[in-house]
Parts: sequence; structure tokens; C-alpha cells
Amino acid sequence: MTQYYIGLMSGTSMDGIDAVLVDFANAQPQLITQHSIPLPKQVLSGLHRLCAPSQDEINTLGQLDRQMGECFAQAVNELLAKANITHQQVIAIGSHGQTVRHMPNLNHGFTLQIGDANTIAVNTNIDVIADFRRKDIALGGQGAPLVPAFHQAIFSHPQIDRIILNIGGIANITYLPKDKTVDVIGFDTGPGNTLMDAWMRQTMQQSYDKDGALAASGHTDDQLLRQMLLHPYFSEAFPKSTGRELFNRVWFEQQLSEYTQRSDADIQSTLLDFTCHSIANDIKKLSNEAEVYVCGGGAFNTELMRRLAELLPQHKLANTAKLGVSPQWVEAMAFAWLAMRFSTKQTANLPAVTGASRPAILGALYPAN
Repeated sequence: MTQYYIGLMSGTSMDGIDAVLVDFANAQPQLITQHSIPLPKQVLSGLHRLCAPSQDEINTLGQLDRQMGECFAQAVNELLAKANITHQQVIAIGSHGQTVRHMPNLNHGFTLQIGDANTIAVNTNIDVIADFRRKDIALGGQGAPLVPAFHQAIFSHPQIDRIILNIGGIANITYLPKDKTVDVIGFDTGPGNTLMDAWMRQTMQQSYDKDGALAASGHTDDQLLRQMLLHPYFSEAFPKSTGRELFNRVWFEQQLSEYTQRSDADIQSTLLDFTCHSIANDIKKLSNEAEVYVCGGGAFNTELMRRLAELLPQHKLANTAKLGVSPQWVEAMAFAWLAMRFSTKQTANLPAVTGASRPAILGALYPAN
């Protein structure tokens, strides 16, 4: 008998919504169908405005919350049609939402994801489980990353140390030791695609650098790269997480102020190396021999993967397709898994990863009826 859950993911890159249908009837979850939709231009521009402090934020937030809910519901309904199944066959939807603020280190730390779960539930007629991060923050954690528990469940190996590297807008790693007495480690390493994408929008009016072609045509400014790698985030101990609040266009333009003579391609090359070096530095600190499997949009950037392999010559580097899951769908599957854990009353955070005071069942239920 099937146990269908749907996972929804819209990440820091804001490049669209990924929706997956997953069957948890067996020990190893089975990806049944997947679907992606782009965000409407007016929604995307609104999200970019909302991610920077501005005027009239509450009205903007409220309307985008509803609009994102409608977009998530559209992705679900199109997924169901593609899979040729009915809403009655799905136990629940796990929705990550769209992060617009992540500031867990304030006196009253918080994280905020929008995409109204009530709207999703009403428009799909399926129960929705959302708001996965705030329980972990209430318990003193970072609320992120949450995917390491899912990585542990499906990617760990009893004889091999593995690192799962997710390169979305922000990059995060999960260290899965073969020794089960050793804690799983997971944290955000820093920028993934977010700065590179911002530079492409600003200079090329394109949403991203396909295959890293612009970066490959440029030459990295080593002095600028060294300066950016001095950011204090990289010397912080984990548990830690970050987002656009630290690594954004305003911050980068401050770094760039002394380097105005560089070409657009040189800047893009430097930003790509910034991502690669910050990732590789953390991987080397964790292990000199673990296998590294990449997921997220960065896995499709051939120049990024080439340079990362050069920085990690001792590590086997591949994408998660080698482990049976396409790199595009890993995070959406993780939120289907989180919905399943909520429904079956199982904990889903790893305190050693997030810094929470204890394991907890994550999420809140938004019933369709």
C-alpha cells in the first residue's frame, strides 16, 4: 500500500518551485513524480524587494504570502495531474515556504518563510505541514540546516564516510560518518549561487550563469578573493547558518569598491571561486577522504564542479544521482520526508547540527477540511 507525500521547495535562489511525489511505503523512499514551475515575474520581483529592508513591508509580506501559497498550490495540482493521481491518495504536503528573513543569532532569533499553508490546503484539498524551522529556533537552535537528518536517513553508508553538499543560493554540507557513534555534522558554508546570480541579473539581465560560462571566460582577482574569505562567518564554529542577510549585493559592492576596473567576467570568476573555496575549506576541515556528493542547482554548473574538483583532489566528487536521487530533487524530497516524520510523530531535527536543546517533531498542521 502506498504512503504518498508531496514535498515543496523554493530556495534562496528563488529560481522556481520544485514539487515531488514520494512514496514512503518502504524503508527507502521512492521518488514517483517530479515537477517544477517558475515564479511569476511580479512575484519574483516582490520577493527580491522583500528580502531587503524597505517601506510598507507588512502589506508586501501579506500579499506575497498569499501569492506564494497560490504558486505552491499550482505546483501541487500540476504534479498530481502529471502523476495521474487524486488528492485523496496523498497523506500530506510538506512545504518549506520561501525564506525572506533568517536571523537566528539575534537576542530573539527568528526565521521567516512565506507561502500561506492555508491557501495551499484550500487550493489542493490536501493537508499541509509547514513552518518546520521555528520549533528548532524556539529550542535554541539555528532552525537550519534541516536536511542533514534526511541525508542521514537515505545517504549514509556503514563503511564509507560521506559528505552531502547542497549548493543552492546558500551552500550547506552534511558530514555522514560511517561510525554511527559519531555525530552527524551539518552547517551552512556560506554563499552558493546567490552572489553569482545577483551579478548576472545586474550585469547581464540573466537569472544565472549557465554552465558557469561567464565565469569560465574570466580571470579571478586573487586579492579580492582573499579579502572576501576574511568574512568573520567563515571562522565561526558550527552550529551556524546564514543567508542573504549576510551575503548580498550590498555587502559585495562594498568589497568591490576598490576593484572597479575588473571585467564582468573577472568578477563572476572571482565569485565562483569564492563559493568553491569557502566550501572546500570546510570540507577539508571535516575529512580528507570522505566521498562528496553534490545536489542543488550548483551541481549543474560545470565550471563550478570543475574548480571544486581541483580544490578537492583527495575526495571522490560526484552528484547525488550516483546515489539514486537526481540533485535537483533532493531538497524537495527532504520536505516530503519532514511531513512524513510529523505525521508519524517522529523527531526530525539533529541537535548536534542545529544547536537545539533537544530533538523535536517539527512543523505545524494546516488541515484541508
